[in-house]
Amino acid sequence: MIFLKKSCFLLLLFLVYSSCKSKPEIVEKSKNEAFKPVDYVNPFIGTAPLTDPSFIGYTPPKDWRVWAGLTYPGSSLPNAMVQVSPITKYGSGAGYEYEDTEILGFTHTNKGHWNLCNIPILPLSEDAKFPYKSKFSHKKEMASPAYYEVFLEDYGINTRLTSTLRAAIHEYTFNKTGNKRILFDLGRANNGVNNWNISKKGENTIEGFQNMGKETIYFSANVNTSIDDIQIIKKGEREGYAIISLTGKSEQSVVLKIGISYVSIKNAAENLYNEIGLQSFDEIHSKGENLWNNFLSQIEIKGGTNKEKELFYSSLYRTFLWPALRSDTNGEFTDVKGQIRKEEFNYYTIPSLWDTYRNKLVLLALLQPEVTNDVIKSLIDIGDLSGYVPTFFHGDHGTSFIAGSYFRGVNNFDVKKAYKLLLNNAYIESKNRDGRPYLEQYIKKGYIPESYIKNPVVETVDAAGVSKTLEYAYDDYALSLLAKELKDTLRFNDLTKRSKNYKNVFDSATNFMRGRLDNGNWITPFNPEYPYYEYMYREANAWQVSFYVPHDMPGLVELYGGADKFEQKLDSLFTVPWNPNHIARNISSFIGQYCHGNQPDHEAPFSYYFVNKPEKSQVIIDTILSDFYGVGDEGLALCGMDDAGEMSAWYVCASMGLYPLSPADTKYLVTVPIFDEVKWHLKEGKQLVIENPSGGRKLKSIRVGGKLLNGYFVNNDLFTTGGIITTETE
Repeated sequence: MIFLKKSCFLLLLFLVYSSCKSKPEIVEKSKNEAFKPVDYVNPFIGTAPLTDPSFIGYTPPKDWRVWAGLTYPGSSLPNAMVQVSPITKYGSGAGYEYEDTEILGFTHTNKGHWNLCNIPILPLSEDAKFPYKSKFSHKKEMASPAYYEVFLEDYGINTRLTSTLRAAIHEYTFNKTGNKRILFDLGRANNGVNNWNISKKGENTIEGFQNMGKETIYFSANVNTSIDDIQIIKKGEREGYAIISLTGKSEQSVVLKIGISYVSIKNAAENLYNEIGLQSFDEIHSKGENLWNNFLSQIEIKGGTNKEKELFYSSLYRTFLWPALRSDTNGEFTDVKGQIRKEEFNYYTIPSLWDTYRNKLVLLALLQPEVTNDVIKSLIDIGDLSGYVPTFFHGDHGTSFIAGSYFRGVNNFDVKKAYKLLLNNAYIESKNRDGRPYLEQYIKKGYIPESYIKNPVVETVDAAGVSKTLEYAYDDYALSLLAKELKDTLRFNDLTKRSKNYKNVFDSATNFMRGRLDNGNWITPFNPEYPYYEYMYREANAWQVSFYVPHDMPGLVELYGGADKFEQKLDSLFTVPWNPNHIARNISSFIGQYCHGNQPDHEAPFSYYFVNKPEKSQVIIDTILSDFYGVGDEGLALCGMDDAGEMSAWYVCASMGLYPLSPADTKYLVTVPIFDEVKWHLKEGKQLVIENPSGGRKLKSIRVGGKLLNGYFVNNDLFTTGGIITTETE
């Protein structure tokens, strides 16, 4: 963690910008060597723990693992149904924790949110005994896009994994002689398992399912040898499992191919046949690696250190693992009402909208427009059945995602239907809370009131009214853009007015966004440094939400009393030290009061731009890029939870010098890239280049196509026409 006192902060400004920032030696590939961004991807980044209290900001209580990273190192393709990865601990964020020493199995779904990790499979030697697990060493472990390998020491089995969109291949090489066995640990997953089954079909095929209550995952698998027997222990129970005994020569590697489906066993078998069939492990791995390489090559970087390149491409890779595909190869999927259907689009999971709307879903629209269209159609499909576009956890950021994507040219969906559903979200409160909670109070009062609670603590649960008011105001702004586009003047005027509701929770006496009671009084006592999970603020304190008005930053500056006072307040955000007695599990890693370990204040580092001090923003941005990613003893930790790729997407955007401060808008804030050149390869052979020719870190001006830019924002049109953005620095 970095505590910057005010004098240190100003000294840092002077030292950084009094001359060009020196860089470590750059090791470039030979000009004759093909550009392969997959070589820079390290899937282990985000799997290691944060352990240093001085970095975390406090001393974690005993047995706490700070919610940092929560990523997995297994094989997956972009936005795939299958994520096949090792599991070392059930009930953990992503199933895999780098400090663990034993592998419990290899699961086939993952997100990094304490759920999924379904269909655990583990090869067993003849002498393996319950409880089944094996020691492993990172020295005999490898991972890259579409690939994972590890040696199971206790069983003497080298395991390789690779995958397609809906299927995976396991290859087990047994060093020990004797009978070969495979554990299907079907009573376990990160979600509680309600029921499961497995059975043999034919000489070498097994099939079954796991049911987690609301969701059932089906599988069909075959092995390259005969199955002697299936031993089933406590069928359908959480303590239960099955062991497959195999025949075959002792020196033969066992290849297990498995398809999954959220519809049926039949579909799982079809997914396996259609995507893998008779293809070998190496053929599937090569296709997966090539797919990732082509995908990541859409953005080409020059300059920077090897570490910066590793972080950039690892972050870009991690950004595109979620949302996940749910349609089978025959087009069938199971909708939110449990009905099996087939539509003309691929069905996807709900994105983690509270976090990823800020930046990741903007990258999705730019780099995966076809997937984005289908994700939006999936949200509309849910809306058709529920009456509301899903909100996901907090806020109503499907609005921002849909509006921003539409204005970026992702428009192969029924925008009028989407708009109608989003109006339901914004105007009709749902008894089932499918739309915005506390909506009637928000409309009536212009803010969401909090209950009076005498001695609130971190875990106190109430309305999180300040956070919701701020986010609903932004969502209203996003929806007003669609209203204007669709010529709904009445709603446009009303939503524009509501977008100013952020002012109703700003307390000019304290200069903070502050909770209010139903009668309008400010909540007292008030400690702006104290973090709450769900009282006044959502996973934040007053400091961390008080700069969140991405749609009206000039209006926020005026609320603070003008540019000078706003700048002073920002300086304080980054210098007032964090109180180590304030402990909240997913609020960690600070610069002053600013927390990069959680999302609510991720826009704050860019706020100096609105008082014409971009160089001060750049100091903070550069500090975050250099000191908050790839940290810890192994250089594999993140400063906070990746949250389905939002933390990674922040790095991608900030490091290349384009940040979508207001993601519903089609403008990007230009910062100084950490690379000499960032080149986007667009359609029709066009290119968008962001360059920093002098290598300095202090932004003086911006040129687009050689012409001086008036301001700091560039338009999304550049992603269609191409062009050159030049940051002139010193």
